Amino acid sequence: MGRARMSDARPECGLCVLDLEGSVATLTLTRSEVFNAMNAQLISEMVEVLEWTRARSVGNTQVLKDKDGAAFLRVLILRGDGKHFCAGADINMMRDAGARSAEENREDSERLDLLFNSLWAHPCFTIGCVQGVALGGGAGLVACVDHVLGEPRTRIALSEGNLGILPAVIGPYVYRKIGSAQFRRLSALASRVSAEEGLRIGWINELVDSPLGFDDAITRLTDEVLRTGPMAVAESKRLALAFDRWMASDEELRLWTLDKTSKMRGSREGQEGLSAFLERRPPDWSPDAE
Repeated sequence: MGRARMSDARPECGLCVLDLEGSVATLTLTRSEVFNAMNAQLISEMVEVLEWTRARSVGNTQVLKDKDGAAFLRVLILRGDGKHFCAGADINMMRDAGARSAEENREDSERLDLLFNSLWAHPCFTIGCVQGVALGGGAGLVACVDHVLGEPRTRIALSEGNLGILPAVIGPYVYRKIGSAQFRRLSALASRVSAEEGLRIGWINELVDSPLGFDDAITRLTDEVLRTGPMAVAESKRLALAFDRWMASDEELRLWTLDKTSKMRGSREGQEGLSAFLERRPPDWSPDAE
């Protein structure tokens, strides 16, 4: 963890691109000729990028900069090149599944689950820009980011039912995003959700007039995130994960949250935030302090 540097070699990718600008990383899917459909190579590359950025996030390193003075990551943006965000699983991969053994299909599913879980649990604040369609696995990616930007043409679907299969691997993430009743209804219907309905049920968090509006929205959101304590962002995400998985009593949960609150108040970031407020200055993690 202490040896990670932003200058370290990035993962070698042929079907996606990682761009870095200060503490903001952008992962772009670049299979636009097939609407960014996910095959084994793309899935593996995305997992490698997510692991590389996770290891170099402030939430993981717990410091703002590496030993060279380069900013560690605080925001991760997920985009798809071309007309559509992601059309789901590559048709060739789906066709080959019929000829694979149960063990081989299990390996494919495990790789896909690792992708979704890596995105869902990423320490950075994650933003997804969804133009056109997000189908099947693409809908799973949408469910795994913290803030979803859509546009009027955005259509999202749990389309697996049309193929006689289930949205099982993406299911836990979509379920958490939109809730039990909506997940059951939409997985059964397998129909496309409009941008307006996506906004209504919480699958989309914000609509812009067109894909051209994504950049302005990203700038605004990023500015807001960078003024928030980076460990507070990462710990808020861990807090949600803990709530999702909590199996003990309500009383134990209350005691646990008391401990978390006390720990954050006494942390370096908590003390810096309080001091900055009292001294009427930007905290050291804010761009205004640079």
